[in-house]
This record gives sequence, C-alpha cells and structure tokens, in this order.
Amino acid sequence: MKLKIVFFVLSFLFFACADNPQPKPKAFLALKYPEADYSRVDIGCPYSFDKNELATISPSLTKTPCWINLDYDLLNGSIYLTYQQVHNNLDSLLRDAQKLPLQHTIKADAIEGDIYTNDVRNTYGMFYEISGDAASQAQFYLTDSTEHFLTGSVYFNSLPNYDSIIPAADYLKKDMRHLMESLKWE
Repeated sequence: MKLKIVFFVLSFLFFACADNPQPKPKAFLALKYPEADYSRVDIGCPYSFDKNELATISPSLTKTPCWINLDYDLLNGSIYLTYQQVHNNLDSLLRDAQKLPLQHTIKADAIEGDIYTNDVRNTYGMFYEISGDAASQAQFYLTDSTEHFLTGSVYFNSLPNYDSIIPAADYLKKDMRHLMESLKWE
C-alpha cells in the first residue's frame, strides 16, 4: 500500500513538472510579393517617374489632367497621384498637403514625417508613414518650389485593418519611395 502511495506521489510530481501550455502569440501574415521591376513612365504630363511593372495606370475619377492612379490588383490597393501647377499658391498647396495626413489621426496609431530633398532633380517634399487602422498608410508631396506640385496617397480597396494589410502597405511604401526618388520634372 505504501508502495502505491509513493508511486502515485512520484508520478504526480513527475508529470506536474511538465511545461504549462501557453497560447500562441499573435502573428502577421507572411505574404510575399514579386520583386519590383521598374520602368520609366512618361504620361504626357510635366513629370515622369519609374513605375513598378506590377502596377497599371488609370486616369483619376475626377478626370483632372495629370491626376492618375497606380492600381495594384494583386494587393487590392492604389497609389493616387495628383498634380497641380504652382501659381503664387505654394503656401496654400503646402498647407493642404501637410493637413491631409493629419485627417487620419482619429484612427492612426502614429504618423511619422520624413523630409525629402533631392537637389539634383530639384525635388523637395515630405513622406508620411501612417500606422494603425487609418484609411491611408502612406502619403507624400513633392515640389520644385516654383512650378510643380505633386501629391501621392496609398489607399486599399477594403476596410482598414492594419494587421492584415501590413505586408501590402510596406510593399506600396517602398514603391512610393522609389517613385519619389525617380521623379523628374519635365
């Protein structure tokens, strides 16, 4: 009898030392997209840039000249580009472009802005990264300060769920940065 009790206590102690099961940590989707392949695009506007072959160009719904969309069907998203000429209105264009990312503060967890300067191409502006369940995940504006003003925004064709769109948003942010770096005023 004592042997049974000792055996029971020892078995209990042996199995009681096992690792406790833990819940799995939250994870992000491991989506992989094709490597970006860029080619120069001239659409007959006062600017040209390198476009990812994955994107297709479509006119903006507003039908405004030189406003275009870069549609990424695989990612279910787009980069919207708007162009305006500068006519003694640079201050108001800059003010509007800087207010645009702030409209996402209600849903955004963070908004970070980076100054962009390219003296060789005479291009200056800001790049904004927005994290959280905001409608847009990245925005930028570029200008030469005298004639040209271009803005860009990333939007997805779905309800914003930051955890689900992080891989696609990161891919489009890289494309947006490449577009900024390759932009040339005509």
